[in-house]
Order: sequence, then C-alpha cells, then structure tokens
Amino acid sequence: MAGLREFLSKLDMLGMLAKIDRRVSTRFEIPALIKKLDPRPVIFTNIDGHEEFRLAANMAADRGLVAKSLNIGEEELLDKLIHAIENPSKGEIVKDAPCQEIIIHDPDLRRLPFLVFGERDGGPYLTAGIVIAYDPEYGFNASYHRLMLIGRNRLVARILPRHLNKYIERGNRDVAITIGNHPAFMLASAVSWKLGVSELDIANTLKPMKYTWTVTNNLLVPADCEVVLEGRVTDEWADEGPFIDVTGTYDIVRKQRVIEINCITMRRDPIFQQILPAGSEHRFLMGTPREAAIFKEVSKVCNVLDVRLTNGGCNWLHCAIRIRKREEGDGKRAIEAAFKAHRSLKHVVVVDEDIDISNPSEVEWALATRTQLDEDLILKPGELGSSLDPSADQVTRRTCKAGVDATIPLDRDRGKFMRARIPGEDELRLEDYIK
Repeated sequence: MAGLREFLSKLDMLGMLAKIDRRVSTRFEIPALIKKLDPRPVIFTNIDGHEEFRLAANMAADRGLVAKSLNIGEEELLDKLIHAIENPSKGEIVKDAPCQEIIIHDPDLRRLPFLVFGERDGGPYLTAGIVIAYDPEYGFNASYHRLMLIGRNRLVARILPRHLNKYIERGNRDVAITIGNHPAFMLASAVSWKLGVSELDIANTLKPMKYTWTVTNNLLVPADCEVVLEGRVTDEWADEGPFIDVTGTYDIVRKQRVIEINCITMRRDPIFQQILPAGSEHRFLMGTPREAAIFKEVSKVCNVLDVRLTNGGCNWLHCAIRIRKREEGDGKRAIEAAFKAHRSLKHVVVVDEDIDISNPSEVEWALATRTQLDEDLILKPGELGSSLDPSADQVTRRTCKAGVDATIPLDRDRGKFMRARIPGEDELRLEDYIK
C-alpha cells in the first residue's frame, strides 16, 4: 500500500520524524511549530479539542523526502515525474478500503483540526485537502484548493479558473476531498497538465496506487488515505480569505464557491494533514510540477539539462535553467520557452552546464562573470504574470518579466570564463592531513 502512515513509519525508523506529544493548540501554536521545524517532517499526537486525531506536516517538504518516498535518488525525481506525466496508468480499484473504516453521516467539520495559521486569516483552514472530481468526457481530476471553514458542514474553496473550475461549469458538482496522502499522490495532484490526463493515473505511475469508490457520490479516492470529505459544490458564494500564499504575503479576499459536506469517512486513529502556507512543502508542491513543464518546453528548443524554480523566488516566480549550449541563440530561446511553459514566471536565468543551479551562489557567479545586460537581458513589460506577486497588479496580473542569458558566448575564448582549479583539490581528503 502507498499510504501516509507507512511513509511516516519509514521516516520514524530513519530518525527523521519529529514527534510532539505535548498538548498543542490549532490556533497559531501548531503552525508555529511546523514553521520552526520546516522542512523536517513532524507529527502531533495531542491536539487540544481534537484528541481523536493526530496531525502530520512537512511530508513533502523537499526533493529528498519525496524521492525517499518513491525509493529513488534525489537527482532522479524530475525525470521520474516527467515520465509519469507522459505515461499515466490506471491504479487498482479495491473494496473494504482503510479510508472507510469509520463512516460519519451528517458530519460536523468543527471536529476536524482545521488550523488558524496567521493573525489575519479569514478563518480556520484546511491546506492539504486534495479535491477530486469527475467529468464524463475528461475523467478524474485531482487538485489542491485551500478550504476555509465557514460552518458545521460548509467550506469555501479558493478555485482558480483551471480544470476543477471547468468541471464545475460543465455541471460536475460532486467532489471528494482527500486528506492524509502519500507524497506520490500529493505530488501528482499538484500537476496541472492537459485536460483529460488524470492526476490519479499520474500518481499510479509514480508509485502503484489503490483506489476505492466513495460512499455517497461515486468518485475514486486513494484507498489508504486517512480522511475523505464527500460533498457537493453549491450555488452559494462566500468571502474567502485573507490567507497567506506561497510568497509569504497575504492574498486578497474574494468571493468563492461554497462546498457542502454530507459524509466523512476515515481510518481508525486518523492522521489529519496540513501544509504550512509559504513553507517548504507548499513551495515544493507548487513548483516542482512547473519545473517538469518548463523542462519539457525548453527541451523543444535546446539541450536542457536541469530546471529549478528557486527558493528565493518562492519556487514560483524565479527560474534557473542549465543547458548544454550548441547555438548562440539557445539561451534566449530557453528563456522564451520557460515563460511559455509557466505563465506566472517573472525572472529567468539561463546558465551553462558547469553551473550547479541548486546553488544560488553559483547562479549569481554566472550572472556576475558571464553577462552584459545591454546584450543579455530580455525585458517583457506589460506581461500577464502571477496574482501572487505583491509588486504586480493583483487584479489585472500585469507585470514586467525579465530573462538573462548567462551562458558563455560561443565566439569568445571559453577558457577566459572558466573557474580556475587547483590540481588534486577534488581528490584530497582533509582527514588525511588534519588529525
């Protein structure tokens, strides 16, 4: 089985899991502790007012954790994700699923450990809920939507004009919200690919999955997830927010759709799950699928080796791309392809194959030693960007984008641009010299 609690057991065995048994509050205290520990995985076992639940966080907080959950090396993760996107496969459908050991009709969502993260939050939030919907033509869709608690069985969901919104507009109102998922399903559900390619199938290629039918509305959910909220999108709209987004700043209040929950199913001794807004997990899950999309698009125009949405750019607004340069225009073509692949991207830097793009100092070194901005800078004013960028117009989403080609010109002496090396520096071991 590919479940959260199996992964938690693995992390515990490796000594990577922080356990907090002291009684903690859902208002500020749990979020503050998650942030203090970030990116270390953590489980809370004694939640004030919600004693029947444990709560897990930081399960997919970095590349190493997710790679470990898939039993692959960290350097293999992007290729693995691209392969899963291009080769989705059907998971096994089972009965008597662990996620339905307990069934609650006429549920009270206030029993669940929704969290108040920040002092200006519009209400208690669920941030790790993955919404599953079905369309007869396009099939199953799974996607993240922050969910604010507004009543006994009512949530208001932040739904962008993407796939789920299209499903709703086409009359598909039934939803299942799955909580407490394995990192494979978490990562797959963060993918925004072609309409009609199911994230459930992408997840199964990442790691074999088992699914089961919901009790009330005939949707598929991971059989070994921890909690499922079954419900329906209504015609009601309500204020959603304010809430902290991936940039660490507050998003604005908007009228959003209300979801009514009519059934909860869960495992015995259930583990709730939350994602810290603007934390490493939030940024990793938002950014990594976009890295895959950028890699695929840039590969159409040049020899791309690696892509990173950078931590300093919130894993959303800034991108570093490493290429093997063959033609003089490769760097600029890579920049344009990256902007095409990820519309929210604001700044792009393209570097040569000798630069480690996971190291910000190396990228900055390439900018310092290999660029002349009057030749290497591309400015794109008035472009459609991200509503999450507080420096842009968050209503029209207009911004100025920029790309820098920090690759070595092919008509220059390459040796002039290379870092000097001391012979033997990589082979020497200091422990052989210093006792």
